[in-house]
Amino acid sequence: MSATETATAPAAARAQPLGTPLKRKSVLKRMRENASAYVFVAPFMITFIVFIAAPVFLALALSLFQFDSVTAPKFVGFDNFLSIFTEDRLFLRYALPNTFFYAVIVGPVGYALCFFLAWLINQLPKKWRDYFTLALYIPSMGTAVSMGVVWMAFFGADETGYLNRLLLQFGFIDQPIAWLFDPRYFMWIMILISLWQAMGIGFLAMLAGLQTINTELYEAGAVDGISNRLQEVWYITIPSIRPQMLFSAVMSVVGTFKGGIVGSSLIASTNQDITPGNSGLLISNHLEDYFRNRFEIGYSASLTVVLLVMIYAMTRFSFRLFGPKGDE
Repeated sequence: MSATETATAPAAARAQPLGTPLKRKSVLKRMRENASAYVFVAPFMITFIVFIAAPVFLALALSLFQFDSVTAPKFVGFDNFLSIFTEDRLFLRYALPNTFFYAVIVGPVGYALCFFLAWLINQLPKKWRDYFTLALYIPSMGTAVSMGVVWMAFFGADETGYLNRLLLQFGFIDQPIAWLFDPRYFMWIMILISLWQAMGIGFLAMLAGLQTINTELYEAGAVDGISNRLQEVWYITIPSIRPQMLFSAVMSVVGTFKGGIVGSSLIASTNQDITPGNSGLLISNHLEDYFRNRFEIGYSASLTVVLLVMIYAMTRFSFRLFGPKGDE
């Protein structure tokens, strides 16, 4: 081989197209070099694919079919979605407006309560913080059954109900009110219980973020002219815990749109088939009804897709508010 051929041989090898044996060998070599990284990433990736990606793609696929879990699926395209927004009276009259009403109140108010109570606890002496944190966090760990028992006793329909007894003693009412059987009150009771349970993992994340703020920032802020607590919170506290606030916002969005479990537990504790006058019917309850009771798997999947789109839109809005800005 001549000197010219020897000099051009490596260049020719480098110029080989993708997919050649040489290219595949270099890829395998890099994979072996990064084997430890793949091992550490594998548990997360497997969990993400099995429990998030696969169910989402399955819901998207099933939403295009008419399927009752017995007969063979029948492809119907976007007919399920057209039926949701043109023919589904329960969805248009109750589930959709109830979900928006519930989310608009529980989401922002619950999120604000998480931040305010976390900030308030952070001002306490260290020896008292754990007790107050535990007292606020415990309700979020309660199961639907235990929650139904507790609130059934509080909103009992006769004189034995704690709320009725209190109102009767002070003369606010003349006779007991069937709180959980009256459409005027049922949604507000759901909202109250949801706010009571709002101090979950997002609350703990905010509290943890508050405890990691460098106190020197407040001293520097005082030198720069910050003169009260409100200015400290706005200019120092919130920017310092923005990642925790973003995480809490996302958790709040997801928890809010899953709020149908509150109404389900309440009607189960009172032996009702549906919420009174469909006053507590949310999209999550509506799709569960089609899935478990009517066995319309395809239609319930299309309702799931609608709910996923709503959650995604609210999550993107949360990223716009609390995500990294500029070069952060």
